[in-house]
Amino acid sequence: MTVIKADVVIIGSGLASLMVADILSVTKNVIIITKSNVTDSNSLLAQGGIAAAISGDDDWRDHFFDTIRAGCYHNDETMTEFLVRQGPSVIDSLIEKGIDFDRCKDKSYALGKEGAHGRRRILHSGGDATGKELVMKLLARVKENTTIIEHEYAIDLLIQNGTCIGVYTKNSEQSKSTYIAPFIILATGGIGQLYEVTSNSEQATGDGIAMAFRAGAAIADMEFVQFHPTMLVKSSKGIGLVSEAVRGEGARIVTEKGDFLMAGKHPLEDLAPRDVVARAINEHLCKNGLLYLDISNIEHFTKRFPSIAAICEKANIDLHDNRIPIAPGAHFMMGGVVTNEKGETSIPGLYAVGEVARTGVHGANRLASNSLLECVVFATEIANEILQKQQFSSIFVPVMEEEGTRKIGHLPSELEIKEVMTKCVGIVRTRQSLKEALSWFTTYRFAMLHWKNINITIEQQKICNMITVGYLITLAAWERTESRGGHYRTDHPHSLERKWKHKTIYFSGASEKPYVSAKCIEKLSV
Repeated sequence: MTVIKADVVIIGSGLASLMVADILSVTKNVIIITKSNVTDSNSLLAQGGIAAAISGDDDWRDHFFDTIRAGCYHNDETMTEFLVRQGPSVIDSLIEKGIDFDRCKDKSYALGKEGAHGRRRILHSGGDATGKELVMKLLARVKENTTIIEHEYAIDLLIQNGTCIGVYTKNSEQSKSTYIAPFIILATGGIGQLYEVTSNSEQATGDGIAMAFRAGAAIADMEFVQFHPTMLVKSSKGIGLVSEAVRGEGARIVTEKGDFLMAGKHPLEDLAPRDVVARAINEHLCKNGLLYLDISNIEHFTKRFPSIAAICEKANIDLHDNRIPIAPGAHFMMGGVVTNEKGETSIPGLYAVGEVARTGVHGANRLASNSLLECVVFATEIANEILQKQQFSSIFVPVMEEEGTRKIGHLPSELEIKEVMTKCVGIVRTRQSLKEALSWFTTYRFAMLHWKNINITIEQQKICNMITVGYLITLAAWERTESRGGHYRTDHPHSLERKWKHKTIYFSGASEKPYVSAKCIEKLSV
């Protein structure tokens, strides 16, 4: 087995990863490990933009309250204030790094408006290619000083005396390596691929959350999964995302008869918070009625939204009809590995940033275009924290145990996991559906353990991670018997703002039994 040492090892290659590497690689030996191509991430797919209170009629307090309201008052207010106050300075730093944001003819920023925002404060690049602009510009900078290892799959975190000191990996040829560093950073993205329809990259299978959980890190808010209301669909299959910015520019959700779906359902109608719009669309679709995004109010649509126009063209959607067929799809995980403002997890030496992290800034429902902001703000904080810390001088490097001949038991297919999550733990949940899902997941509890002396392939590893994360989402949804934000239960559909009875639901793999959830299931007789 190969042992590689570095100052910093980052797992994942999205915007958060590249931002950390850009700051640290000038003085540190930084290695980025990614299980696919370096550009294959949710960040690259981000169409919407990045939110910041930079206009003269805007203020961080307005951005703060919009974020809190969208998050259904489940947000960590201290962390949320920190996030939005950093917005303007973050934009300045990105411009210094060469990022070009769209401007009006008078050279002012072309600010967009999206759901639940009270002001126009969304900066875009390339119309609807903001994520691509950020990723490609930062990647060009990072490549100069950073080692990037592609097609290397992180298997498990290496914990020594309660501290994270490295990560075990395998490549496509099943060759194993151990990466050792005083700072290990999870930047592995989200969990969208656990559902049948998703806006996420194919790599978003929750690997970082599963690894952190097995290592004993605190995990929270797993029940809060955001479904984007407007995925382009054809023949019931998700083709690509139609950004909320399209509705911000005047598009309306309409029925086949041309009726406005959101009229009378919320004061903000089509720009209501995502959970509200997604549930309204889901309810209509369940009655077998098709829905569309009417773009007739948007002039020069293909110029304003070139990426979306290209997706429609590829799917043979004629934009001259001014209607794009839509349905909700899994989009963003508000929960994840618990961190503080410096990106530190409950395990010393282990950091998390981006969608894999639960910073608390999104509450129960993320405000549109706050995700890229979160990536950049907390990536900067992690980098600055690491620059101030001293590295340890020497550590004992254990060797990963050799795999034996014993094989892992029968595992479900990826498709089966998607079907269970979509049917039972989707946009709308019931006590019975959650009970059914928990029962199904517990039959695969063996897949959630550490695999010592077990011969396991990379594909099996992915399935095990998906089972672990699906189980945590399901259990958290079972435990939270109210409805809030991205978590909606038909048996408890109504809750008043600020009066929810539940606090944050935490899990940790470092319990006296392999899983806290196993005890919960026994107690609830599921």
